Amino acid sequence: MDFFGELYLRSTLPFLSESVTAREVDYLSRVFADVPGSGPVVDLGCGHGRHAARLQASGPLAGRVIGLEKDALSLAMRRPGFPVVRADLRALPFREGSLSGAYAWYSTLFAFTDEEHVHILRELARAMRRGGRLVFQTVPHERLAASPGAAFQRGLPGGGVLEEESHFDVVTGRDMGRRTLTLPDGRVLSASYAIRYYPLADLAALLESTGFSIAWVHGGLDGEPLTHLSADLIVGAVPRDG
Repeated sequence: MDFFGELYLRSTLPFLSESVTAREVDYLSRVFADVPGSGPVVDLGCGHGRHAARLQASGPLAGRVIGLEKDALSLAMRRPGFPVVRADLRALPFREGSLSGAYAWYSTLFAFTDEEHVHILRELARAMRRGGRLVFQTVPHERLAASPGAAFQRGLPGGGVLEEESHFDVVTGRDMGRRTLTLPDGRVLSASYAIRYYPLADLAALLESTGFSIAWVHGGLDGEPLTHLSADLIVGAVPRDG
């Protein structure tokens, strides 16, 4: 089973509250408020569109948001009001210089191999117009290194049980895990995942090598500085010629 399909959707939806989504949308609205031009801004891995639908409806990105998602179930369940294309992050369907911006949440950009991460970022740089920006959220490498093992089991609202075990390898920077979801109807969904978490210095080097420069680094949705206590690592990057 593909981890980023029905399993991921059904195991994350119960925890994506409207208040959390509203705070994330407010952050994205602020950091894209002055993005130049009128080109589209892409929600990379938009899922069911919890960010895209709100940003498309009002604020500085109203009428400019396009969703990109591979999973058919997520697209079938998506919120209305924004255009979407079904595509893979590793094969972006955008013309050179056509985008004013792009954003990705929950380490969406880093669920592949190191080589594929380079390819994805180079393609985003190619598609980005002058003055555009890329914004993404992930988890600080240091936070995972401090607690490399994790395991939990919990019941879900409406029934079902979610179980997960993971281990972060400090040397490779990969968090390897397995998630199992037992649904109320007795179906069991289970799959493994591997997500790459880069130290900030390595992330900066990766962005520089693919055509971007870091414009800012935040440790949370209020725009606070990144510290060793931060739960988030949010990066804003711009094309190097922009």
